[in-house]
Amino acid sequence: MGVSAAVLAIDAGNSKTDVAVVGADGSVLATARGGGFQPPVVGVGPAVDALARTVDRALAAAGVTGTGHVSACLANADLPVEEARLGQAVHARGWGRTTEVRNDTFAILRAGVDEPRGVAVVCGAGINCVGMLPDGRTARFPAIGRLSGDWGGGGGLADEALWWAARAEDGRGEPTELAHALPAHFGLPSMYALIEALHLGRLAPGRRHELAPVLFAVSAAGDAVARSIVHRQADEIVAMATVALARLDLLGEEAPVVLGGSVLAARHPELDGRVSALMADRAPKAVLRVVTAPPVLGAALLGLDRASAPPRAAARLRARYA
Repeated sequence: MGVSAAVLAIDAGNSKTDVAVVGADGSVLATARGGGFQPPVVGVGPAVDALARTVDRALAAAGVTGTGHVSACLANADLPVEEARLGQAVHARGWGRTTEVRNDTFAILRAGVDEPRGVAVVCGAGINCVGMLPDGRTARFPAIGRLSGDWGGGGGLADEALWWAARAEDGRGEPTELAHALPAHFGLPSMYALIEALHLGRLAPGRRHELAPVLFAVSAAGDAVARSIVHRQADEIVAMATVALARLDLLGEEAPVVLGGSVLAARHPELDGRVSALMADRAPKAVLRVVTAPPVLGAALLGLDRASAPPRAAARLRARYA
């Protein structure tokens, strides 16, 4: 085992996987990118098999067969029992002497803070929130959809926009420009036509995510219904952040709140403005920041934390991904 390879960092999302082999000094020895990580779809074994193909390429490029520690931040590791199950499967591959699997939201949080302290809210395809302290305490939510009380993210916003638009067109709901803008995005004449196309599979279900930017555009133009949906998303983001801060006893002190994911990274003024205003009221000492660094950086920093690496190693690693 190459002694210079301290950390194998893995950030595995639903659509892609990034791997980095990192030295004890924070240098990046090799990287690799692969496909998505979806154990609920293919099963844990096949999902880790697919992960292995990407990891093996990175290890080979670094000229090592393993590392001191595997820091894996994985999509679909939403519950501690899932983290434990995936941790066993990953550790069995022998990529490191020790292994820690976390939900991938922890990678985004660690990528956005200078020390393992703070809260992150990720609003991408879905929504999630985690918090951590240097002493190892964490705050988290199950984040498995409506079953666990979640609302929003790109998929949720699209579904809500479709619901309001359908009711506006047939008269059950109040008027909204969404009834025209959503079908027009696909070149269709009406919500009825869009509903039919989605229901019969002429439009792939994944294309619903294209409707979130349409919603924000309609809201920015002043549509009351669209704006109410955007405001509700802001309310949800702030609710998650403030609960996580409170659980970690951070509400009364200055603490970073990292915002990530495609919806928040797009910096929609209406969403940003309401999140900022609500946070100023409910958690006035929180310091909001939008993270743009790749999550694999966060996974690697968590690994260096585990290895008690000196601050200069973390600084070198962060500079590599700047």
